[in-house]
Amino acid sequence: MAGAEIKRPPVYRISTFQLLILLGVSLILLALRIEWAYSVLCGGLIAVLPQAYFAARTFRWRGAQSAQAIARSSYGGVVGKFIFSAAGFALVFALLRPINGLAVFAAYLTMLLIQIIGSWLLLRRANLN
Repeated sequence: MAGAEIKRPPVYRISTFQLLILLGVSLILLALRIEWAYSVLCGGLIAVLPQAYFAARTFRWRGAQSAQAIARSSYGGVVGKFIFSAAGFALVFALLRPINGLAVFAAYLTMLLIQIIGSWLLLRRANLN
């Protein structure tokens, strides 16, 4: 055996779950107030999309021989995530009127919480195997 192949972590599952939750909540809020619906949708997307970008960049490499590439991709992913998040907030608050700022930030923080819990569960499951 040449070496054990380490599987890529299924981080895309977290982003998919976040998007499903976000779309469901936004559709429910659409029945109440359209301003809340698009505010929640935008706030959630500001969290989910940059995180998905980070995960795609970070986990595209595998193996010990790719350690430098993994580190570079990870640093680039963090910088990109920060820039995309800042740009997302800037665009939402500059272009959307009316906007519910509380809904934007609540959705953003909720998606971050789902990301943290989902990552913890993936790590915990990987350690149990």
